[in-house]
Amino acid sequence: MDFRGKKYERGSNWSDPEVVELLQLWANDSVQMELESCLRNQHVFNRIAEVLREKGIHRTGDQCREKIKKMKLEYRRIKDNQKIVRGGRAWKFYEVMDRVLTNRPSLSYGSLGGSVIAQQVLQGAVGMEGYHLHAPHLSAFGSPPSGAFIFGHPPKAGEMTEIKCEEIDSDEPGLTPEPPPELMYHVGSGDEPEGVRELELEQQDMSAAGIREDGAADVGISPTGFSERNVACLSGAGPAGGTGAPPGSSLGTIPRLRKRRKAGRPRESLDEALVRFLSSQRAAEERFLALEECRLQREAEAEERRAQLDQRRAEMERQHEFRMFSVFAHMVSALRPDSSSVSSPHFGRARREEEDVAGHSWAGADSQKPSPYLSRRGNLLRDYEDILQEGFVMYSKDKHDEDKNPTGIINLGTSENKLCFDLLSKRLTQSDMFQIDPPLLQYGDWKGHSFLREEVARFLSYYCKAPSPLKVENVVVLNGCTSTFSAVAAVICDPEDAILIPTPAYGAIARDVFLYSNVRTVHVHLESEMSATDERPFQLTVEKMEKALEEATLEGIHVKAVVFINPHNPLGEIYTQAEMMQFLEFAKRHKLHVFVDEIYMLSVFDEDATFHSVLSFNKLPDPQRTHVMWGMTKDFAVCGMRVGCLYTENQDVIGAMEPLAVFHGIPGTTQHQAAQLLHDRDWINQVYLPTNRGRLKAAHQYVVNELKALDIPFLDRPAGFFIWTDFRKFLKEETPEEEIALWRHFLNNKILLSCGKAFDCCQPGWFRVVFADKTYRLQLGMQRLRKALEELRKNDLTKDLKKKNNQTEDPKRSRQSDGRLKSGTSEDRSWLSPPEDTKQTVLASFDHILGSGVDDIMQVSCQSQPTSSGLDNLIEILKQQMRSSDWLQKNTPELFAQENPEVFDVYVKLREKPKDEDLEAKGVP
Repeated sequence: MDFRGKKYERGSNWSDPEVVELLQLWANDSVQMELESCLRNQHVFNRIAEVLREKGIHRTGDQCREKIKKMKLEYRRIKDNQKIVRGGRAWKFYEVMDRVLTNRPSLSYGSLGGSVIAQQVLQGAVGMEGYHLHAPHLSAFGSPPSGAFIFGHPPKAGEMTEIKCEEIDSDEPGLTPEPPPELMYHVGSGDEPEGVRELELEQQDMSAAGIREDGAADVGISPTGFSERNVACLSGAGPAGGTGAPPGSSLGTIPRLRKRRKAGRPRESLDEALVRFLSSQRAAEERFLALEECRLQREAEAEERRAQLDQRRAEMERQHEFRMFSVFAHMVSALRPDSSSVSSPHFGRARREEEDVAGHSWAGADSQKPSPYLSRRGNLLRDYEDILQEGFVMYSKDKHDEDKNPTGIINLGTSENKLCFDLLSKRLTQSDMFQIDPPLLQYGDWKGHSFLREEVARFLSYYCKAPSPLKVENVVVLNGCTSTFSAVAAVICDPEDAILIPTPAYGAIARDVFLYSNVRTVHVHLESEMSATDERPFQLTVEKMEKALEEATLEGIHVKAVVFINPHNPLGEIYTQAEMMQFLEFAKRHKLHVFVDEIYMLSVFDEDATFHSVLSFNKLPDPQRTHVMWGMTKDFAVCGMRVGCLYTENQDVIGAMEPLAVFHGIPGTTQHQAAQLLHDRDWINQVYLPTNRGRLKAAHQYVVNELKALDIPFLDRPAGFFIWTDFRKFLKEETPEEEIALWRHFLNNKILLSCGKAFDCCQPGWFRVVFADKTYRLQLGMQRLRKALEELRKNDLTKDLKKKNNQTEDPKRSRQSDGRLKSGTSEDRSWLSPPEDTKQTVLASFDHILGSGVDDIMQVSCQSQPTSSGLDNLIEILKQQMRSSDWLQKNTPELFAQENPEVFDVYVKLREKPKDEDLEAKGVP
């Protein structure tokens, strides 16, 4: 504590033990030397007070100073008058004070900077070992004198304590019976001028010199380092020249004291200024380095953005050129003679190159024209084509019913579990399912009522074998995993970002992430033919994902996440724990979010197979980017009860999904039923799961036997409701068109399967056959499948016979064709000019092109080349159509530049490109 700003406080009521402690500290050699060498020595008593306070004696520095002063006065009074205190007894502290005051160390000043050198006057005190007075303040007081521990034994010898030496700021003459005025501590306010304080100290020194009996000072220990003789030499007035005082008078030392104090202050201020300057210089250098680092980082980021922008611009240039070439090639293909009767079924299909990337497409121009009541997005959504949804719609219109519609379609394409209706209907009609509380009929937490999320957390902790209970605050419940995929993609990806997904995979994921969020999918194509490193067909490896990610990056596609389906749909395989850990490490290296779809985790019907959930791992490589999905629809055979769950430790993702959960909430009564179902652990373990797995295994075995009887290859896997089946040998050519034709052939035979295109399989001819259905429907479905395949075999035999017959007639036809070519009549060359209905088809198609915008891409075929006259006629017709329409008025260059600035820049660059460069780029000399 600093008591310099307080008023003077007198010490009183000191007990003998407290006086003993005070004298032991005050008697220390270093303390005595510091008191002798300093005029302003209040800091010494402050340190003594701090040491006493640590020993439990609460005194201030002023009280300690006042007590020592009184004891000095008492000592001098007794010594001068040879008196004893009350009752004729000697003063108990007289001997201590006498020993300390008569054995003070003499002071001399060295030649190196005026440092103080203490010399012990007391005989027999040489070689005294140091001791620790108090641990925190040992360096303050140094080693004690020989008589310091008068009232007790000294502590054991330790390390010698350093004597603290200070610069001499003032001089204190020898001891007198009177208390020396230099020890009187003057306490003033902080605002008192320094000059006034110095004047008062000077007056005190002068008065002290006047009243001292033996005031002659030893010239050998002058604080200034000058002797009276030196001063006389400098002034030229003898030993006391210029002062008018006697040689031994102390008045001559007063000016020297003031000069010494003034001489010390400029050096201190200069040192402080130098320290401040160096500190500010170092801070400025550190600030400069930080700014330089930030500048370099910003430049690197800007360079990266420029590179990405250039890459994207180059990609847009390629896409623009492809669009223009596609439109032109389709115009040319319209002049073919076989296009006069029926327009191409794929004419006008939008974004064909994105269909290969994102797994979605739109209906062609021949089906519907753009609606004036819809936005461009609305027209795209209306024309969106989903092969899975198309088949399900056809099935819904003609469902098989054993009594009402026995010739209806058998659905072996939609992944539904229809084996456990009896179990679910009995459980869902029990009394606990119909309890209605007010909160169920009111607005609640859109992420799911707390009771449902708690049950989901307990359910997943138990069946996923989590190492610790899962936290309810990490659970989000929405109306199905479709909504969950859509919401997660919206909060993690930006528009035009992409998600990496191994294919074949559940095709609706591409639809889920695209329709709302405009997020594409990048495929990791898996094939049935095994490479040297593969152990099974369609095996997913880190190397394949690395390759797909690298190709997407080179194309300027920003991949933000990766999807893993385990157990897999449609392959039905289960990834091992080691494989999943490798996949998660891959995602961590590339900072990708991971969506793990475990919706079939309880649908493993083979006892020898073991499923390992990601939630069962003791430690995830990147838990903040790992998100696990599960739903009740598959494992509990309740596809109509839309309940999907997301578990993630990333609270930012949950907070971002909360606003979107408003659009995907679950009715309160459904949440109550789902919670009751998940809570009934006994029914799940003892009734439902054993029965469900037994029925799945029996149905799977039946379909496997039928496929073997039909000699159809397939993948035998232990999970899911389906079998991945190879129908490639029934295709004329392994093309997507032939696969769609085979799919429609099955539909014509009243059986619905899911073709490989719905799962973005790179090898046409693979189909998903669902077996989780009643036995009689499976039997009828396999009969119809056998019949459809037999028809294909008969048609192939018939075509082979026709082909052989045509080969025998080829020589005659070739001779006839040679004769027609030689005649060269206009009738024989009628194919060079398109008929009228072909022109109308082209005009109608071009109307659709103008209305659908620049984003629409055409799938074209340019196998034949028309003559220049036919092409000129077509171009003239197109010009007339453009002049007669208002498209040019609605789509001005200025408006297009505002709506699509990047595309407009590419167009301007292509226009400004010299023709010679174009010819060189095309390889024309």
